[in-house]
Amino acid sequence: MTAAPPYPQKRTCPYQPPEGYAAVEEQGPVLKVTLFDGREAWMITGFQEAREILTHPNLSSQRTHPNFPIVAPRFRSGIARNLALIAMDPPVHDTYRRFLNPHFSLRSARTMRKDIEEVVKGYVDDILDQGPPADLIPALAVPLPSLIICKHLGVPYADHDFFQEASGRVMLGTEEDSVAGGQALVDYLDRLTHDQIANPTDGLLGTLVRERVQTGEMNHDELVSIALVLLIAAHETTSSSLALGLITLLEHPDQWARLQADISGLPRAIEEILRYVATTDLVATRVAKGDIEIGGHTIKAGEGVLVSGTIANRDEANHADPHTFDIGRPDTHHLTFGFGIHQCLGQNLARLQIEIALEALITRIPTLRLAKPVSELPILGSGTVQRVLSLPVEW
Repeated sequence: MTAAPPYPQKRTCPYQPPEGYAAVEEQGPVLKVTLFDGREAWMITGFQEAREILTHPNLSSQRTHPNFPIVAPRFRSGIARNLALIAMDPPVHDTYRRFLNPHFSLRSARTMRKDIEEVVKGYVDDILDQGPPADLIPALAVPLPSLIICKHLGVPYADHDFFQEASGRVMLGTEEDSVAGGQALVDYLDRLTHDQIANPTDGLLGTLVRERVQTGEMNHDELVSIALVLLIAAHETTSSSLALGLITLLEHPDQWARLQADISGLPRAIEEILRYVATTDLVATRVAKGDIEIGGHTIKAGEGVLVSGTIANRDEANHADPHTFDIGRPDTHHLTFGFGIHQCLGQNLARLQIEIALEALITRIPTLRLAKPVSELPILGSGTVQRVLSLPVEW
């Protein structure tokens, strides 16, 4: 019997899967992998199999289950195992989604377009005023989603350096970093939500206070937990997706030129970026609460389950020439934002920010290019979340 390959594995290219994933893909679409602590878990790598299992009633998000698959030491912390929404099953999960969905709908995101355009314009103005070279991580990719989620939640942007650093420790640090960063964020949000309850503002946190806390449908601790998830997820993944998407485009100058010739193709191009890059390697970490028959295998109750977006998004059964980056492909469907009831809450806002930022760069700095070979860009991440620490460009 073939040994269960190790998971996760580190990327050597910011936008390409680790080389070892080719062997994982060959053993799929349902196989076992070996985690960092020596335990095994099931991994789903097929696109259709992923969609099937993500809607299966026997799949649970309860991270406190003793057999829940922990893919990195930082996710063993109590905070990481009790996150609102992410670590919840129905009916509690469904209640929280009902509270939040209207505030992250496509309609809601579109009302923020003008504000985002103004913010992006200011950042690009500054980049042009400074002149080449420029590092687009601190100049655009990090501050843009940070500022937008601050405005949306009603979090003081003056504190953005603190929560950017703390959220980075939670998502990409050691186990000790994750615990310390998570607790620092919880303490900060505890104080902030107390202020909101005493004097609610116009942001989402203030709205939730008026609509849910004051009616008794949500308590203070629940509001803190929700704010924590929204603050981390909205900042970290959008920032990385924008940076990695830009790198991918610049490394494919023919695709960059296609967008220069017809910027109306940008929304489809973004879907291809999301499919191809898969910033978050996993779209789901779960545990089976009952037996699941899938792909000719039986996943037994109590066994861990992982769903790889990186591999499923390149499934040859669903995508023609899946390892080719083609912004005009008709089959751009992907699992980067998940599937089923846990599909990413903030996907509409993330898409909008990436679209506006890329359009500004393509139209205002058409000769943009990397100032260093992509092989020299510093990558941070253990294989589950990808991030580049600098993105030097010139024009």
